[in-house]
Amino acid sequence: MNVSLRQLRVFEATARLGRLTLAAEEQCLSQSAASQSIREMEKALGYAVLNKVGRELELSDAGRRVLPRVRRILGLVDGLALPDIERVAGPLRVAASVTIASYLLPSLLAEFVKRYPEVEPDLQIHNTEAVLSLLEKGRAHIGLIEGPALHPTLHIAPWLSDRLAIFCAAGHPLTQVDRIGAEALEQFPWIVRETGSGTRAVFDAAMQAMGVRPRIALALSRQEAIKQSVRAGLGVGCLSGLSIVDEVREGLLVELDTPLNLTRQFSWICSPDNRESTVVKAFIDLLQERERKANRYPTGE
Repeated sequence: MNVSLRQLRVFEATARLGRLTLAAEEQCLSQSAASQSIREMEKALGYAVLNKVGRELELSDAGRRVLPRVRRILGLVDGLALPDIERVAGPLRVAASVTIASYLLPSLLAEFVKRYPEVEPDLQIHNTEAVLSLLEKGRAHIGLIEGPALHPTLHIAPWLSDRLAIFCAAGHPLTQVDRIGAEALEQFPWIVRETGSGTRAVFDAAMQAMGVRPRIALALSRQEAIKQSVRAGLGVGCLSGLSIVDEVREGLLVELDTPLNLTRQFSWICSPDNRESTVVKAFIDLLQERERKANRYPTGE
């Protein structure tokens, strides 16, 4: 068997980027040269690693099984460029859910780059389902999600606790109610996150646990759009308490008291292969530092 590093790199890039044209561009090859590289690799291995479905390429079952080993090989080879194997340097691709990316990651990445100035962070913001998909396809090194999740191959570890807030506009009649009963939760329109987001999953589970069928007026993928819609009087919103701190302080939004159980757990996710990376290990250490600090000062003191 004679498989070259170039062939492995083209295969890995195609699997990660999802398109041969993008892989060819990344590897500074023509599309025909990249395609030839894949064919030569498959001939040497004796099985197909990619299947053509319409105009798209998808991993074959065999390709999906060998991809982690290919990434380990390439990681070892790339590590030869660093004489000091403990040196924390190079790219760090982070995929994160919206709340985490907006309110927690900026300070974390700033601290990480301050400690390790040779790291090149790249942040992708998606909902929980999309973050899991990026990790599964190897398009991110580590992910941070807001919703409950299970995965057969990815490592998912609990991180920080969070609480969702129910809120309305400052002039809304509900601001005069001390505590909203379960029966009242069905009586007004809701403005919530889209299906697939961690916030929506917790909201739906809390409503179901109370036997409530909320009237969803708008399902939006942007937190700012939800807050502005609530301020305009279109309904009652549900977002992480982290996201409405400023508006509550300024008197633009009012948090409401309900019987809903809206606590949740943030998690970080990583493939077993990426956990061996020096950069990823260092970032996980920082996440665990933040977790320990939060546990020491749970009220933010």
